[in-house]
Amino acid sequence: MTTPLSSHIADLRKSYERAELSEGASQSDPLKQFDQWLNEAIAGEVPEPNAMTVATVAGDMRPSTRIVLIKGYDERGIVWFTNYDSRKGQQIAGNPFAALQFHWVELERVVRIEGRVEKVSDEESDAYFKSRPLDSRIGAWASPQSQVISGRSVLVANAAKYSAKFMLNPPRPPHWGGFRLVPDRWEFWQGRKSRLHDRLSYRLDGDNWIRERLAP
Repeated sequence: MTTPLSSHIADLRKSYERAELSEGASQSDPLKQFDQWLNEAIAGEVPEPNAMTVATVAGDMRPSTRIVLIKGYDERGIVWFTNYDSRKGQQIAGNPFAALQFHWVELERVVRIEGRVEKVSDEESDAYFKSRPLDSRIGAWASPQSQVISGRSVLVANAAKYSAKFMLNPPRPPHWGGFRLVPDRWEFWQGRKSRLHDRLSYRLDGDNWIRERLAP
């Protein structure tokens, strides 16, 4: 009888030895630390360094996660764009708090961000939508995101319909736009040898960020 590959999963291990994260070498502002690490991930040609997991919680208290792409960040927060009628959009409407996670495997780094979520302005959503490739703009109309459909033919037919309707100038759908997570907690994780990882947490206290080391 063949032993399933999954039986060996408990034996998978990796020694993390690429870098360290100390209080003295880290930024006092978590946004600056994030900017530094994201740029290092980009410079290091990490696959899809802009990909992040978004976790939301439904009204029945069941959490769910999905991968989206960060499209902007500044002192106001972290921005991504999506269909407001999607599962995550509906969950955020009912519970406007979320968590984000970046995992840059090659750099042995994780960033976790928690906070309140708000919609970006219509002007911001319009500006980003106009910058997208035409196929992506049509796709925002063609896909009833998170809804059950009978098959891929539904998407193909919808794409053809909206391409004929809007030609080269599809407007932003009213159900599509940006979200901004306004952080009140950050965590930066750097893998270290012997599982003695570095974890620096930043929590908002009034207008100031308190940096603390967490046990791994």
